[in-house]
Amino acid sequence: MLEPAQCRRKTVWLGQADAAHRDELDQAGWDLLELDPQADIEGTLARSAATVGVIDLRGHDGQHLARLEALLAAHPEKRWVALVCTQALMHARVTALVRAGCFDYVTMPGASNRLVDALGHAWGMARLSEGHREEHADDAFEGMLGCSPPMHKLAARIAKFAPVDVPVLITGETGTGKEVAARALHRRSTRCEGPFVAINCGALPANLVQSELFGHERGAFTGAGARKIGRIEAADGGVVFLDEIGDLPLDAQTNLLRVLQEGTIERVGSCTSIHLDVRVIAATHVDLEKAVAEGRFREDLYYRLNVLRLPVPPLRDRGVDILRLARHFLDAFRRKHAAGTHVRDFGPEAEAAMCAFPWPGNVRELMNRVRRAAVVAEAPLISAADLDLAARPAAAPISVHASTLDRARAHAEREAIVACLRASRFNVSECARRLQVSRVTVYRLCKKYRVTLDTTTH
Repeated sequence: MLEPAQCRRKTVWLGQADAAHRDELDQAGWDLLELDPQADIEGTLARSAATVGVIDLRGHDGQHLARLEALLAAHPEKRWVALVCTQALMHARVTALVRAGCFDYVTMPGASNRLVDALGHAWGMARLSEGHREEHADDAFEGMLGCSPPMHKLAARIAKFAPVDVPVLITGETGTGKEVAARALHRRSTRCEGPFVAINCGALPANLVQSELFGHERGAFTGAGARKIGRIEAADGGVVFLDEIGDLPLDAQTNLLRVLQEGTIERVGSCTSIHLDVRVIAATHVDLEKAVAEGRFREDLYYRLNVLRLPVPPLRDRGVDILRLARHFLDAFRRKHAAGTHVRDFGPEAEAAMCAFPWPGNVRELMNRVRRAAVVAEAPLISAADLDLAARPAAAPISVHASTLDRARAHAEREAIVACLRASRFNVSECARRLQVSRVTVYRLCKKYRVTLDTTTH
């Protein structure tokens, strides 16, 4: 029994519940908030802690449906269960509303426990979709979101490297978040109060590299009408982050070596050495060892930079972090562009496609695909096609017929179980705790959906 107040779940009911349903939900541990959909309830819905709700579609006049459509569109964060009658399912607008805006539906009259079961399923799936944000609020380490083993390892290295005031070389593919890691090092270091100056070495104009990095004196060259402080000098007392260090020309590499060896620079057009207190963090997506062998990168500079090495994992190796990041980007986009999107979540086939995709562009590519999908998607749930990803073979298109909805729910439930098992590293006890079900239930669902607990197959 879910008697203690802290164990009771909350749901809203758009309409007027009858006494039988009130008693049934109360006995099952639900706190019910009834709201008149024709009243001004937007503020109440937004403030409600309920993640699930019931909409009564047994009466289906046009004005009533229009109001319900608007409410569902305005609150995509909630998972809705529709209460319908057989006659209502004969009307195209009702079926369209159920298909587009509802997680499940219950036909009345029917078995007394069907509504409780449907709400419980919706509530559990809502918690899975949210990725247990409350439990995992600490998963974000210095701006880096993730709970996968590679990200735990990265966070541990950053925490260990940050206080040691020596150069760091960050390696990783394009789009993995190397600058985010560099900023995390800075925030954790003793230099956190000093400046953080980021320089993209690949974007510097070839004829101005020396001036941009080290500054120049007035009259040093044509157009140098005044003294200029270079980017490295501007980082005095803090950190200079040299992104794409492999693209730095050889002559600039020589001057950078002096910074690392002696802690001095000379502005272009000056013979005076300026002493600086700067920590150098460099990043590259290229193989610097190969560049050294080919004569494109100074060997002595490479060894000076590569005191501490920090590899950033590619997105394809981060498992459940893919979906966590996708929802983070979607939530951020919805908050900023509420009027520009009506989507509320990702469909099961979209989640499967994201987990299967190799993500050559890594986190940056994921963010861009999610933002685009949030704009182009026609339905409340983003599909694999909206993400421009090849979807896995799927069942027939979802309709409001019970057999097809059952298949869709089964597909979603299987994907949710697999996702939770991955997130808990296939620890059945941890998975059961996150889903708030028994271990026996987890085993039963795995058997039902033929999910193996062998981690090598997932």
